Amino acid sequence: MNQQIDDLRNQAVASLKTIASSDELNSWRVRYLGKKSSLMAVLKGLGELPAEERRAVGGQANQLKKELEALLKEKEEALAAVSNLSTGGTDVDITLPGRPANLGKLHPMTLVLHELGEIFASMGFEIVEGPEVEWDYYNFEALNIPKEHPARDSMQTFWVDAPPGENGWEMLLRTHTSPMQIRVMEKQKPPLRIVVPGRVFRYEATDATHIPMFHQIEGLAIDKGITMADLKGTLYEFSRRFFGTDRRVRFRCDFFPFVEPGVEMAVECGVCKGEGCRLCGQSGWIEILGAGMVHPRVLEAGGIDPDVYSGFAFGMGVERIPLLRYGIDDIRLFYSSDLRFLRQF
Repeated sequence: MNQQIDDLRNQAVASLKTIASSDELNSWRVRYLGKKSSLMAVLKGLGELPAEERRAVGGQANQLKKELEALLKEKEEALAAVSNLSTGGTDVDITLPGRPANLGKLHPMTLVLHELGEIFASMGFEIVEGPEVEWDYYNFEALNIPKEHPARDSMQTFWVDAPPGENGWEMLLRTHTSPMQIRVMEKQKPPLRIVVPGRVFRYEATDATHIPMFHQIEGLAIDKGITMADLKGTLYEFSRRFFGTDRRVRFRCDFFPFVEPGVEMAVECGVCKGEGCRLCGQSGWIEILGAGMVHPRVLEAGGIDPDVYSGFAFGMGVERIPLLRYGIDDIRLFYSSDLRFLRQF
C-alpha cells in the first residue's frame, strides 16, 4: 500500500508539471483529489486494513493529500498570473514600452561651469585648476593682502590646523581662486590668458545669496599694452553670450587689493527685472564679479616686470550666475538635494 501511495505521488507531480491551462488543472484536481480519485479510494479502504497498518497508511495518505492540495494552489496562482499578463491586467502591461533606467545628470553648477569655460575658451582663455587647500602666501600676501590688512576681514577664513611650511606659511581653505594667478605667473611668462574655476570656502552666515562653500571662476590676462578697455570688452562679451543682449550690465568703481583701478560688475536682477526685490536687496542689481587692472605688486610677486607688461583680472561667484539667468531667488536651493528643483536643469 505504501508503494502505491508513493507511485501515486510521483504520477501526480509529473502530471502537474505538464499542465498549461485552467481546464487541464481542473481535470488534474478531479483525477487526483476528487471523490472518485485513487487517493480517495485509498482513504476509503483504510477500514479493511489491520490497525497498525491502517495508522501508517492513513498518515501517509493524508500527508499526500495535503501536498497535492498545496501544489494545486501554487499552480492556480501561477496560471492566474500568466492569464493576467496576457490579457492586459492591472498589475503589469507587457505591451507598454520599457522604463529606462535613471542614469542621472550633471549638477546645475557643473553645467554652468562647463558653459562658462566654453565661453572664455572661445575667447582664447586657457582653463586651469588649482588646490583647494592653499598656503596663506598665495591666498593673501602675494596678492597684495599682507597680514593685518583690512581686506582679510571680508574673507572669513577656514584655517587648517597644520604645521607651518618651510617659509612660515600657514595653511587654509582658499577663499578665492585668485592664488592661481601667482602660481601660473611663477611657471609661465606672458602672454597669459587663463580662467580658473573651482570651489572656495568662507566662514560666513548663510542666506539667500551667501553660503560657506561656493564656486568661483577667476580670469587673468597679461600681455603688453592691455588696458581697461580690454577688460570691459571681455566682460561685456561674456554677459552678452550668457545672459543675452536684453540684460543690462553696470560697472562701478570698487576697491580690491590685487587690482588698481578696481571695478565691480553687476547684472540686472532676473527676478524683479530691475524693480527691486528680496534677492537683490531692493536695488534691482546683483553684483556678480570684481575686476580691475592687475596691481604692479601682484605682477612683481609673480616674477613679471610691471613696467613692461600689464593685465586685467576678474573673479565671479558662479552660483549667482544661474540665479540671474533663471530668476531663482535662493542660492541654497542648489545644495538642498531636492530633485524636483535639480531636474529642471
